[in-house]
Amino acid sequence: MACASNTEPAFTIGVEEEYLLVHPETGDLVGDVPETLMARFDDMATGTASPEFLRSQIEVGTRKCETVAELGQCLRDLRRTVRDVVAEYGMAPIAASTHPFAQWDVQKTTLKDRYTALAKDYQAVARRLLIGGMHVHVGIEDPDLRIDLMNQCAYFLPHLLSLSTSSPFWRGLDTGLKSYRISVFNELPRTGLPGRFDSYADYQRHMDIIVQAGLIEDASKIWWDLRPSATFPTLEMRITDICTRVEDTIALAAVYVCILRMLWRLRRSNQRWRIYARMLVEENRWRAQRYGYDDGLVDFGVGRVVPMADLIEELIDLTREDQKVLGCRHEVEHLREIIRRGTSAHSQLRVYHESLAAGATSEEALRAVVAMLREETMAGV
Repeated sequence: MACASNTEPAFTIGVEEEYLLVHPETGDLVGDVPETLMARFDDMATGTASPEFLRSQIEVGTRKCETVAELGQCLRDLRRTVRDVVAEYGMAPIAASTHPFAQWDVQKTTLKDRYTALAKDYQAVARRLLIGGMHVHVGIEDPDLRIDLMNQCAYFLPHLLSLSTSSPFWRGLDTGLKSYRISVFNELPRTGLPGRFDSYADYQRHMDIIVQAGLIEDASKIWWDLRPSATFPTLEMRITDICTRVEDTIALAAVYVCILRMLWRLRRSNQRWRIYARMLVEENRWRAQRYGYDDGLVDFGVGRVVPMADLIEELIDLTREDQKVLGCRHEVEHLREIIRRGTSAHSQLRVYHESLAAGATSEEALRAVVAMLREETMAGV
């Protein structure tokens, strides 16, 4: 794909996060929210808040930010605002991609045309969607460039997932996976790694076929791990679990935008990242889903599993120029802290097993996990 222009994209950035709402005393999910709640979030300067598929969820989205530092300010403000508003209704938010012990089959769906249609079309597959994620939008005005960078960036998606995991529990059970959310979401059609396309026109032709056939209304029903946004001129990264700690969210958003700028920089010099077969990247995606970063990922260039700490050092080094230009060196280097401290999944499992060892029942240990998630969601905010 020829590069039509060396003009640097905007690389603006925005993040969407999906929180679960719980009762502070018990840790149980709320069954419903008052009709007056969402109106309290109108006219926020830092972003928006809206209902999600289930009534026990709330989604926030930052405004379009020019820098990672601005993004961090917006995210912290949004978390504080959600905490303060829902507290008035006797609720608290947790940032985790699954609730440790909630049952999906007793949840109520939000009464909204889009969600009603989703429940009707996908039946039990949709009703099981008691999950939340984190999406990062990066502004890239040229649609052909969005597709080219999507093709190349898919390689890095398992790296991002491995550093974000926050869903080790499902219906009160330790699943043995660091990101069980991926397993639940995979049941929907049009999920997983993105397809590969020669151009935006090629991508659009494929979208037109399934839209004209009446399979979907528009490209917003494409739920790949990475996609051209159907609403904004952005490349939207969707593979990650929601990070419980806000500084982890900011770090992953920062490294994602730096990866995109690094790929654009290579393209400007008539170079590109090697595009590996989807079957190979799928292997790393599974490893990230199963182990998080604990057992490393495959470096396909050398043909062996490499510890995640080494891969992160390589990624930090690859994007040093981009960190400098985008002003986010500190945020990207926070990835080392995630490796040192662990993701939310590690923290959840530690609290659970320490509680059991101290004599707690499984139910008590799971409630202790929710209490930890409440605290960590607001840490650093």
